[in-house]
Amino acid sequence: MAINHYDLIIIGTGAGGGTLLHALAPMGKRILVLERGSFLPQEKDNWNTRAVFTEGKYTAQETWKDKNGQIFHPGIHYYVGGNTKVYGAALLRMRPQDFGELRHQGGVSPAWPVSYEVMEPYYTKAEHLYDVHGEHGTDPTEGPASAQYLFPSVSHEPRIQKLADDLKALGHRPFNLPLGVRLLEKNRAFSKCIRCSTCDGFPCLVHAKSDAETICVRPSLEYPNVTLLTESFVTRLETDASGRTVKIVHVERNGQLEQYSANTVIVSCGAINSAALLLRSANDKHPNGLANSSDVVGRHYMCHNNSALLAISKEPNPTLFQKTLALSDYYFANADWEFPMGFIQMMGKSDGEMLKGDAPKFVPQFILDMMAHHAVDFWLTSEDLPDPNNRLTIDEQGQMTLHYTPNNLEGHKRLTAKLRSLLKDIGCHDYLFSRSIYLNKKIPIAGTAHQCGTIRFGLDPKTSALDINCKAHDVDNLYVIDGSFFISSSAVNPGLTIMANALRVAEHLKNKG
Repeated sequence: MAINHYDLIIIGTGAGGGTLLHALAPMGKRILVLERGSFLPQEKDNWNTRAVFTEGKYTAQETWKDKNGQIFHPGIHYYVGGNTKVYGAALLRMRPQDFGELRHQGGVSPAWPVSYEVMEPYYTKAEHLYDVHGEHGTDPTEGPASAQYLFPSVSHEPRIQKLADDLKALGHRPFNLPLGVRLLEKNRAFSKCIRCSTCDGFPCLVHAKSDAETICVRPSLEYPNVTLLTESFVTRLETDASGRTVKIVHVERNGQLEQYSANTVIVSCGAINSAALLLRSANDKHPNGLANSSDVVGRHYMCHNNSALLAISKEPNPTLFQKTLALSDYYFANADWEFPMGFIQMMGKSDGEMLKGDAPKFVPQFILDMMAHHAVDFWLTSEDLPDPNNRLTIDEQGQMTLHYTPNNLEGHKRLTAKLRSLLKDIGCHDYLFSRSIYLNKKIPIAGTAHQCGTIRFGLDPKTSALDINCKAHDVDNLYVIDGSFFISSSAVNPGLTIMANALRVAEHLKNKG
């Protein structure tokens, strides 16, 4: 069988692979991009709550097992652009302290082998590439920035502005959430974004979200040296006899088996599926999985301690684009507690159909609609800590099992209690409802939107699978560019850090030639 050879093969087109492709495409090297999904169709159902949330139309139909052997449907999406096609586009920097050792009530968050200062210029480049709207200097816990955002913050609608004013009156420091949306508020006639209520968790019907497909992949396809093959599932990576070089990339496409090769192979399937691919690629030289002499591949899985919580406003909340406010006052130790709690941000606006999944079946729809009309929706994130026993395994039949036991929960409980204590002062009734439907999950493990940590990078090959440039210690032409490389999860959305790291590694690959 003839094997088509390329300079680079990139497997996956999400925040990591898509961003890396955009940076490398102008080099002129022959690049093959393999994506297991197709382009997400532009259709009315993109903005249909029932189709997106209740029916899970765009969620992968595969099933995994949890640590008890129970089957679940993961909240994962296989399309060009990966999970960024449905993300909320909150693009936040990790704080400088997140890159160092940080003490939590539940244990220690370990230090990264690179510092915030190393990552900072790439954060700036990623913010500019992804059209992030925000204002540096308003988030009291963020690190220094070498340049301001290119676009101003997305403005608050009246009810959220009232929330911001109430929080400030209480002595808090809310700020406008940095968002990757293609919005021109001062020139709406020429704006792709229309500030609708179907952004967070939905695909964007008008391609106005700054996702990896629209920002990175589509422009890269204009280069004649770039080839994209969709619906191409990479089954395994085959090495040469030495085990030091990936020789063949095995692909299933359109029911056929195909083989490709490249000087450099870049895996960017997401933290879970990248680990699965390396584990599926075990051979005599790599009996525990490719690039896994350290036995860390698949381990240290993190996904954050997340809660989607709904407060009931005493006055109606007619907000459409609600995800514009954030609060980091409890991100680190403070006067209330000696340990970090986490990060509070708004979610997309709920509607009655979303609430149906969490309500008893006897609750009439008009009650749910009334609740949604008064709802103010919050997303709370706290750090979970790397645990080698929180891991992905895969059996000989290809069945994936995600072993996960939540940890470091006290901070998240306190963050939830802190929000509840503020409700009466921000014009809400004194009760919080859980919105698990946002994660499209029946059990917590299915919420995989913030997956990271399964192929960690580091200086020591005994405790890490990748070096500081995200090249495998054990394989000379293999890189992993997605959330896998994380050492710790911090308490902010991982998207911008994945994008920034992809730009950092792209610079290394350019210099390497």
